Amino acid sequence: MRMIGYFVGLFLLLAPASALAHARLDHAEPRVGSSGPAPREVVLTFTEGVEPKFSSIQVVNDKGAPVQAGAARLGASRTELRVSVRALPPGTYTVIWRVLSVDTHRTNGSFSFTVGGK
Repeated sequence: MRMIGYFVGLFLLLAPASALAHARLDHAEPRVGSSGPAPREVVLTFTEGVEPKFSSIQVVNDKGAPVQAGAARLGASRTELRVSVRALPPGTYTVIWRVLSVDTHRTNGSFSFTVGGK
């Protein structure tokens, strides 16, 4: 009986954590806030799988004009989303992402990176 109580307690402790899971940005390339050479693509890795049909990455220049070339697509795994970008001159760019995770939760965010020494 004590063993059953242990497992029930463990379940109650862990169940809410998994129910609240969302796809959060784990890391990006180029890195958040970085400065460096122009990338050919933007790669975002999330903490859980995403649905590519309902997820997007938009990359805009400092005037708000889009510079991505095509739609976002899955990368090496369901947690990686990538998009190609046009040739980027020196400047600051903003990455705006919206994803639907495999657990059906929507999350979004943005960050910037700089190309060149601006």
